[in-house]
Amino acid sequence: MDPFSLSGRVACVTGASSGIGRAIASGLARAGASVVGVARREAELVDWAKDVEREDGRAAVCVADLMDLPGLEATAARIAEHLGAPDILVNAAGVNLREPAEKVSLESWRTTLDLNLSVPFFLAQALVPAMRAKGWGRVVNIASLQSERAFPNGIAYGASKGGVAQLTRAMAEAWSADGVACNALAPGFFPTELTAPVFADPDVAGRNAARTCIGRNGELSDLIGPTIFLVSPASDYVTGQVLYVDGGFTAK
Repeated sequence: MDPFSLSGRVACVTGASSGIGRAIASGLARAGASVVGVARREAELVDWAKDVEREDGRAAVCVADLMDLPGLEATAARIAEHLGAPDILVNAAGVNLREPAEKVSLESWRTTLDLNLSVPFFLAQALVPAMRAKGWGRVVNIASLQSERAFPNGIAYGASKGGVAQLTRAMAEAWSADGVACNALAPGFFPTELTAPVFADPDVAGRNAARTCIGRNGELSDLIGPTIFLVSPASDYVTGQVLYVDGGFTAK
């Protein structure tokens, strides 16, 4: 058996309409998983699903506003209607408003903490019982360089991503004994909608690249292999970990 095979697995990826979520959703489909993409933007989701199907993959779309926290159980039920109860959940939806500390409002704080921290927990809480019943499952959260480092204009985002690192460990403690491994990816600097302000300035992008051990910023394809590892049988004895995919940024 190929320990990295996802054949026969059903994956749910939030934030699949763009950026990291879309790249991961496509990568899991290419590795053999049937993938349900979840996001608010229907046109972008449909476009993603068509791309997957053109490569002979299996995809379904679930249009949902994940910020409707009381509605997450109903969203989880709709996710399972498409391809069956997911074996894999990748919580890739997120937001970074980039506000200085003195400008953070209660509304923007709640938006950041809810989408980046509350949604991954409550969606997992709704989907994990089916994984536990099968005795196998995977949850992957998206952490950040700011899970352990402070960046300018990142107080709310950093708080949420620091929380994601601890949430991942707590999820592992709660569910791993029943076969559900819970880990997180912490990307470095990758070109996405959220990081567009960073990459729009060549000097800033260049300085970030120079701070890595490898000497370049990330490409979305760099995230696929680590994700497949964390959601496949290859990682059966790995749980509660935060894997930094940052070109060595945090090593320097």
